[in-house]
Amino acid sequence: MVRTGGCICGAVRYGITGEPHVTYACHCTDCRRQSGSAFGLTIVLTADQLEITRGELKTQTRVAESGRKMTRYFCPECGTWIYNIPDSLPTNRRVKPGTLDDASWVRPTVHLWVRSALPWVQVPADVIQHETQPSDRTWVVPPSKPL
Repeated sequence: MVRTGGCICGAVRYGITGEPHVTYACHCTDCRRQSGSAFGLTIVLTADQLEITRGELKTQTRVAESGRKMTRYFCPECGTWIYNIPDSLPTNRRVKPGTLDDASWVRPTVHLWVRSALPWVQVPADVIQHETQPSDRTWVVPPSKPL
């Protein structure tokens, strides 16, 4: 099954195959600011699961407080953020599920930085919760891919 998505203006289109390794919601200040919402939502795929089928993407690299770098890929026309790649996990593709044509199947199974969650956000009890960023990154790395 191929799931499709794209940017707001339609200049960029993509397809993803297979199931994501993990879907997470991050409540850190940066993710809230970047999403314009209460948290940022991300599905983690491997590079071979994502194919850009139309358009070219522009990049921007940002350095987090930890010193780690992350490169964001977005539409140069409308600015829609499609995915990002952390320098520490170059085989990952972290797709923003709001860009999917149908995101009804997306449900986060992990919540990060819950200590920074807005007070009205109700994190479901049946999902994994981390107060901050876990130091063990195995939860975002598909089993067949090395750290």
